[in-house]
Amino acid sequence: MKALQQMLQGLFSCPPGAFQRRGDRGLGGERKWAIHRHRFQQARGIYVPLWPSPVGSHSHRPCRLLRTVLAGISMTFSVLSKAAAVPLPQSEALALPAVQRYDAVDALRGVAMVWMTVFHFCFDLSHFGLWSQNFRVDPFWTTQRTFIVSLFLFCAGLGQAIALHQGQGWHRFGRRWVQIAGCALLVSAGSFVMFPASFIYFGVLHGMAVMLLIARCTAGWGRWLWLAGLVAVALPWAAQQLLAGVWADAAPWFNGRALNWLGLVSRKPFTEDYVPVLPWLGVLWWGLAAGQWAMRARRGWLQWQLPVVVRPLATLGRWSLSYYMLHQPVMIGLLMAVAWLMGRT
Repeated sequence: MKALQQMLQGLFSCPPGAFQRRGDRGLGGERKWAIHRHRFQQARGIYVPLWPSPVGSHSHRPCRLLRTVLAGISMTFSVLSKAAAVPLPQSEALALPAVQRYDAVDALRGVAMVWMTVFHFCFDLSHFGLWSQNFRVDPFWTTQRTFIVSLFLFCAGLGQAIALHQGQGWHRFGRRWVQIAGCALLVSAGSFVMFPASFIYFGVLHGMAVMLLIARCTAGWGRWLWLAGLVAVALPWAAQQLLAGVWADAAPWFNGRALNWLGLVSRKPFTEDYVPVLPWLGVLWWGLAAGQWAMRARRGWLQWQLPVVVRPLATLGRWSLSYYMLHQPVMIGLLMAVAWLMGRT
């Protein structure tokens, strides 16, 4: 890990010590490890990939784009390191509750990460003119997007159920939520620089930030979460029918940027990524309900010992936010170099 940190610092010009946590200095070994575990073992599958929507062709400015990509990575590590460096209250640091990771859930999230990477790589090939594909209307790609986002959100619900079962308080939840919201703001800023006409104002991380708050507040619904999820999935379809018919006069309001983050629209907005609260909250609710049921009646499924060959997926699933923020900038940078060498810039 130290070698990886040094490589990233050198490659992306991160300042020395960007990965070092100020609060860890001077702590005893046992307590230092307890706090380290507290910080890094609370990720519960709350991350989904940033889905690019090919809404049109864009001119490529390699130097400017590369600088933007590298600056975005540096900013991301800065935000994450500052959020993670918030000190714990002394009482919480001295009496941390037992935390158990479930490799099966992490591995399932890792599967989604690998699938996402392949999808994004194919999209990037098309975006740079190296492979002609229509990611906007081709069912082969649109169906995959739906499945991958659904898998991520279902894992997010599972993770929330496990975290609540293990007694995760609002302090821990809030610290992780700040990281997600901060990364969402970085995505908006970076996309505005590259695509000012279609920048991301409510993408997957924005949606996750809102949906996690809702899931946290509704976790006590129990079995009613299944029905709530069904309603959430059905509402956008019903709204589309109404806004295209008897409620047509209200369509401009719901389609506008002030309300279209709800998902009750008659047409999708012009943006590079769009993951509204509805219908995706329904999938997260189903994951939350499934996680509560599994913790109560089928915990053995979650405790399944993974084969050695599958364990790297669990490791990848534990670092989903960091991987998510890095994988596209790295692939874009590499493909920009390939496109430049091929004279396609």
